[in-house]
Formats: sequence, structure tokens, C-alpha cells
Amino acid sequence: MALRFVLSLLPLIYYQSYLFILFRVLYTPHFPTPTVVRATPRRIALLCQIPRKFGFRQSGDTTPVSPVLPLNSSRAAGFLRPPGMQRRGLLKAAPLLLCLLAVCSGRELTLKHNPSTTIYNSTLAKILVEYAAAIYTADLTQLFTWTCDRCGDMIKGFEMIDIIVDVENCLQAYVGFASDINAVVAVFRGTQGNSIQNWIADLLWKQLDLDYPGMPEAMVHSGFYSAYHNTTLRDGIVSGIQKTRKLYGNVPIMITGHSMGGAIASFCALDLVVNYGLDGVKLMTFGQPRVGNAAFASYFKTYLPQAIRVTHAHDVVPHLPPYFSFFPQKTYHHFPREVWSHNVGLGTLVYYVEKICDDSGEDPTCCRSVIGDSVEDHRYYLGVSMRPEDMSTCRIVMDYSKLQYQMDLNGNIVLSRHHSLSNDGGFNAQ
Repeated sequence: MALRFVLSLLPLIYYQSYLFILFRVLYTPHFPTPTVVRATPRRIALLCQIPRKFGFRQSGDTTPVSPVLPLNSSRAAGFLRPPGMQRRGLLKAAPLLLCLLAVCSGRELTLKHNPSTTIYNSTLAKILVEYAAAIYTADLTQLFTWTCDRCGDMIKGFEMIDIIVDVENCLQAYVGFASDINAVVAVFRGTQGNSIQNWIADLLWKQLDLDYPGMPEAMVHSGFYSAYHNTTLRDGIVSGIQKTRKLYGNVPIMITGHSMGGAIASFCALDLVVNYGLDGVKLMTFGQPRVGNAAFASYFKTYLPQAIRVTHAHDVVPHLPPYFSFFPQKTYHHFPREVWSHNVGLGTLVYYVEKICDDSGEDPTCCRSVIGDSVEDHRYYLGVSMRPEDMSTCRIVMDYSKLQYQMDLNGNIVLSRHHSLSNDGGFNAQ
């Protein structure tokens, strides 16, 4: 066992050594004192190929690797070599570089930019996580008018169509048109801040207690299922998508959410495809929990094969409710495909990785390879804070005089920009 452990460390040591050599050879010496050094796209293209050489990648993995190297001033000084020395270093390293370039076929970048083979779009993820964060805005007036602090430059051109607030169940979602990606965007809010610890504790004991309609042996948790199907969210979201497509045509539909919002978003995306027969439905969630068993995951994959679940480092929520590998068919099971975002490195050599996992939904080399014990990792995704602005539960902040809204007998609210658009002739559940 000891020998096997030592042998397993050799590829890691070899891998780190090559990264260090490549960085010293390729990086220009002209940089200021204490800083963060990021590799250029050309260097990334080369560095991204190395892990496959030493067995750190699975077949078909097209994950971009972006090294982030924090250096102190004394460390940086070690790289400030005279131009002559640098040229001699390049000549000495030329055989190594030629060898590496011969090994690196370059197909990584081809796959990354070929739409027909792209599994995960990192740029799209950075846009959608901003939308998922915006729904945690406390003031609904700012959210509806898209003037909130979280409505940043990356998502500045968004047009809000509807905001749906289910007061009874403390749920919220919105629908609008994103001109930057030319798509309908539907976003579901996650658990409010002051209740997240209790919610995480509850996830430990949630049972598979509902047979998913129309799919034998597929089971889900009734709470997640009901949060979408048995509240005002379903009708509100479907109506908002219908309005947006009437205004902008048959554009794609992007469904997203963080935490519990990701779980609800999953049921929404499946509903739109299976029950409403809509095309162009895409799903990308952040830090969502498991929602069903293995049979449900297989069923989900059939209808939404390009769904993405982004997880972060040691985030506790993707590990819940628990998965037990010794009887996988009788326990909760994630649907594919996971993208695990995390930092890798030793000492000062640290880089950020978005690892595309296998299509099992429970890749043991992704977030399941670490202990899920961090609430803090759950609150940040792709560098964006997912913390609610208002830590109180279900408190509505809005200027009623400035917004058009409808309220039902239970106090549930729909803020709408286009009340004149009729729902007649819209989508019908099959």
C-alpha cells in the first residue's frame, strides 16, 4: 500500500515540475513587484495539454486550465534575468519545447471553439452566474428596473419581463431577455441567508418520497418538486417565457439558479421540454443539491443531455442529500454533467481549474473527491458573491407606486412589464 501511494504521487511531482519549467521559459521577465501572474492564451494552450500527458485528464476532457501564480517580491526577483541569459535559457529549453509541441496536437482549442462539440462554455457560465446572483437583490424595484448593484456591465443590456414572488412559500424567480446571448433567461432564487444552515441540515434527512410522473422507478424529493410544480412559480415562469418569445421570436431559453434555486430550475427545464414540448431549452445551475435517484438522473439526461451543474471546491450543498455508492440505485444521484471549479497547486504555484466531469453524474474525481464541508464555498461561484443582500426571510422591499403588479388572494405577486400581452394561444402542457 505504501509503495502504491508513493507511485501515485510521482505524476503529480512530474506535472508540477513541468509547469514550473514552462513558466520560467515562457514568461517575460518584465513585470512589477508583488503581483498575480496569469498565463496568456498561447501559454494556456500549451499548459492545458500537459495534464493529459501524465494521466490527469479523462478522454474527451476539454477543460481550460488558467494558471494563477501569486509571487512575492523576492520570488519575483528570481525571474528577472538579463536578456542574454533569457535567450540562452530559451536555447537550452528548445528541445523540451519542441518535444512538448510535438506531443500537443492542438485539438483542445479546436474542441473548445467548435459549437457541435462544446460541452461547457466558460464565458456563458460567467454571464449566467451574474444573473443567478442578481436575484438575491433585496429591493424588487431595483431588480425590476435593472438598476441594482449586481446588474453589472456583463449583463447590463437585460430587459426584465416578469418577476414572480410566491410569498406563501418564500420563493422568487424572474424572466427576461438577454440581448448579449440572444436568449430568454429564467432565474430561480436559492435559500435566503439566515435559513441556509437549517436548510443544509434538513438536506441530510430528505427522503426520496415521490414517484416522478410518467417515469417508472424515477423518484424525487417532493419538496423540490413541489416548489416548482405546486406553487405560483410554474405558471409565472411559463407565462413570462411565452411573453418574451412573442416579443423576440423563437430564441433559446436559458434556465439557471443557485442552491435550491438550481434544484427548482432543474424541474423547470425538464417541464418545459417534456410537458410543453419547447425546443432550445438549456440548463446551467450553480451549487445545486441532488434532486432525485439514478433512474430520474437517467431520465433527465435523455431530455436535457447538455445540462450543466457547476460546483465549487468544497461546497457542501452538491454533496446533499447524501449519495451512497454501495447502493446507487436506491439513493439520491446527480444528473450529468458536473463542472467542478477549484484551485489546484502547491505553495506559490496555484491555478484555477474548471474540470469537465464524466457523464455519470457522480464522477468520483470531481467534487466527490473532496469533503463537502464549506458553506463559504457555496456563497461564491466563479468569483461572484451569491450572498443575499437581505438576510431576513421572505421580506418584500419594493416601491408599489412605481411598478405594475398583480396580487392574488394569498398575497403572491407578479411584477410585469407587458400586461397587454395575452396568454391566449400560448404554451399548453402536453
